[in-house]
Amino acid sequence: MMWTRALKITLPLLVALVFTGCATTSQEWSSDVPNVNKSTKAKRAPKVNIDKESVDSLSAPYSDLWDRIRDGFELEVADDPLVIKHVRWYADRPDYVDRMMSRSSRYLFYIVEEVERRKMPMELALLPFIESAFNPGAYSRAKASGMWQFMPATGKDFKLTQNVFRDERRDVIQSTDAALDYLQRLYKMFGDWQLVLAAYNWGEGNVSKAIKRNQAQNLPTDYANLKMPDETRNYVPKLLAVKKIVLDSKAYGLTLPKLQNHPYFVVVTTSKDVDVSLAAQFARMTVEEFRAMNPSFNKPVILGASEPQILLPYGRAQSFQENMNAYKGRLSSWTAIRLGARETVDQLATRLNVEAHQIREINDIPKGMRIKAGSTVIVPKVGKSKDVPEHLANNTTQLLLEKEVAAKKKGAKKKGAGDKGGAKKTASNSGANKKATSKPKNKAESKVASNSKKSN
Repeated sequence: MMWTRALKITLPLLVALVFTGCATTSQEWSSDVPNVNKSTKAKRAPKVNIDKESVDSLSAPYSDLWDRIRDGFELEVADDPLVIKHVRWYADRPDYVDRMMSRSSRYLFYIVEEVERRKMPMELALLPFIESAFNPGAYSRAKASGMWQFMPATGKDFKLTQNVFRDERRDVIQSTDAALDYLQRLYKMFGDWQLVLAAYNWGEGNVSKAIKRNQAQNLPTDYANLKMPDETRNYVPKLLAVKKIVLDSKAYGLTLPKLQNHPYFVVVTTSKDVDVSLAAQFARMTVEEFRAMNPSFNKPVILGASEPQILLPYGRAQSFQENMNAYKGRLSSWTAIRLGARETVDQLATRLNVEAHQIREINDIPKGMRIKAGSTVIVPKVGKSKDVPEHLANNTTQLLLEKEVAAKKKGAKKKGAGDKGGAKKTASNSGANKKATSKPKNKAESKVASNSKKSN
């Protein structure tokens, strides 16, 4: 690879320049390595005439990221009416395409590096255009989340943390690695990239059933001949439409942003808890800009014990490090506790000597609800409160709530049951932990996930 994979600086703040992916992949996923010309000439080191050329050309064979993407395309683009339909749809919405392309500029280099490293078709690097319009904070009505639109169950299957403090389905690094792992697993199952894409959208179980139905009727089992929902039928044509635009945007009256073949972001990590607002200040960014780069953080505090991956624009890491190390005040305003017994918000606030409204707001607790035993609750730091410990940061139990009125009735029916009487879950739990989501500017950018999509 042209870029060093990672550089770590041993300081109170660890800074890692992430140029390629974090996940490793076994060789069974890679295509065969082409034969190498073993002539003496082929083994010679590259030679540069410094009177006429620059040595910089050795480290970056592509100066334009779009050229690198185009050279990695492998899937055929047929003159499919659906492909033409979706090309026209994009061509009629240049403002939407501009916003989508501008967002992609932050993340495409990393994705391209990973796709290329795994020897996968470069069309897959364009998949977030279809899934989320390259919005890492996207959240659908079907509860699919992030740039790659992982359903909760599939996210857990691929070890993406989903707890009170963070949702790695929205983490650019983690979700990209998980999505490519998933796509490679699907390719091992189906051996055809169009079927892989159908399974990513519709679910591998549904695609397998559709194949079996066609086999039973002696019908072809390729993507074009399987019976599938309209969304899945249009899924591959949408991707191929984006590919056609990347190949020749001017032909459709569209303009691609200039993208250098260079990392856009740097990943930094710290062992200390730090408020999101303060982290943004250290990096000389607005909170909105910081959250756009780091939508995986659910709360206004980043936990050092979770080894956070904080994405910053390439030129901001040094400022972040210097400002954080020079800061003399308290880095975080929040900590977390796990309740041993059920409590109302007012009871908890009185016990901790903090304001009840602060606990309600940061934990999204509606009035009339009380907190069940075993819940992890975020509370303001008071006195000499310590940072959130590792066992809470990484193994957080979701906030569990119950109605105060229902709880009183339950207690009346079963006197003396104490905390044991509240162990049974109620339907009110379903609204207990609402996450902040990043909404697109218009309906066209709202990616509505399919039926059972990735939950199969």
